[in-house]
Amino acid sequence: MKLFATSDIHVSYAENRSLLEETPDHPDDWLIVAGDVGEKEEHVEYMIDVLGPKFAKLLWVPGNHELWTRPLKTGRRGRHKYDRLVEICRDRGVHTPEDPFLLWPGEGGPRLLALLFLLYDYSFVPDHVERENAVSWAMEEGVLCLDERILHPDPYETRGAWCDARILETQARLERALDEHDCPLVLINHFPLRRDHAVLPRIPRFMVWCGTRRTEDWHVRYRASDVVSGHLHIPMRRELDGVRFHEVSLGYPEQWQWRHEHRGIEPGLIQILPAV
Repeated sequence: MKLFATSDIHVSYAENRSLLEETPDHPDDWLIVAGDVGEKEEHVEYMIDVLGPKFAKLLWVPGNHELWTRPLKTGRRGRHKYDRLVEICRDRGVHTPEDPFLLWPGEGGPRLLALLFLLYDYSFVPDHVERENAVSWAMEEGVLCLDERILHPDPYETRGAWCDARILETQARLERALDEHDCPLVLINHFPLRRDHAVLPRIPRFMVWCGTRRTEDWHVRYRASDVVSGHLHIPMRRELDGVRFHEVSLGYPEQWQWRHEHRGIEPGLIQILPAV
């Protein structure tokens, strides 16, 4: 029994769909899909239909792409879109951030798997940049995330306000988890929890859309053994304060094809537990 994770599988690309469909059966294993499945509800449905039968349990957290309004004029917006995705997952037996945290009973456990949905608040900028100037600072280098046009925060006034609400709600849940469980947690979020992990060498100012400083000590505060995230399209492992951080992105075809070299999806399934 193993716990795997992947993210940023972007099934709108035919190459990525082919890779998913080649995934071998893992009848005893669990899989975390840490966001950016695609932009439409049917993309999430497709992912579940393909991967659900191959794993004993499937877990999902949203990325920014799932929250995009598609089609732009008639698609669901903001919280309404997120609630619909949660409903789709629950109807198909997939665990979401709106469900109770799951206890991992396998080797390397017990571990409490905390699925998080936190968004970002534009605080991932250098100290000399004011948060309200974050987007204009990024645009100085020609960087602008499409979220600014098609990720709507309704009913919240801004994406930062939505992030604030999610932070408060999630902190309360994590505090209760510490009181109710003695085991370490695995924190699972699409966006990295730390600003110093939001490093994108080719587009460094994209860090604006990568998280919130309010989570930078969560790996210690909430007794984590592991932190799982995606979003950066730069898969890697690192360790800080005795905690293992896993960036588990697959990415766009041109980003993963050279790594996989005809080995299928397996290099894109990152083993979280038992620890490698």
